[in-house]
Formats: sequence, C-alpha cells, structure tokens
Amino acid sequence: MSPTIFRERGYRFFFFSREESRMHVHVNCADGEAKYWLEPHIELANNFRLSANQLSDIKQIIEVHCDEFKSAWQGHFPD
Repeated sequence: MSPTIFRERGYRFFFFSREESRMHVHVNCADGEAKYWLEPHIELANNFRLSANQLSDIKQIIEVHCDEFKSAWQGHFPD
C-alpha cells in the first residue's frame, strides 16, 4: 500500500507502507521518482531520472509542506 499524501505541480508525494522506519517521503512524476529524508533534516536519499531543477522544485515543496508530511507519517505509522 502506498497512500498519496499530497499532489502539487504534477508531483505525487506518498509513503510505502512496509519500509524503513526513518521518516521520509517518496515523490514521483512522469519523468521519474525520488525519495527524501524528512529527519533529521530534508535530504535527498534516492533519485531516479529526475533533473536537478526538478529535485530543487521538489525539495522546495517538501520544505513548505514538511509539517504536513510529518503529521501524515505519524498518522500512517502510529508506532
């Protein structure tokens, strides 16, 4: 299961239900996908085919909505 948390500018932000416990968010679009750590700070973990400009846009979106992603993570993974 990978619930969608948020959509903006053609990007879908989501979690995988059975994955590592370190807080992070996945994002995909027509061009590729990436994974960003949310803690201890926002940091790119993996990138598959996204440009530097796209990664910059994505990071900016995550920075603006980080509290929402963290809250959604805590709601989805209550442990």
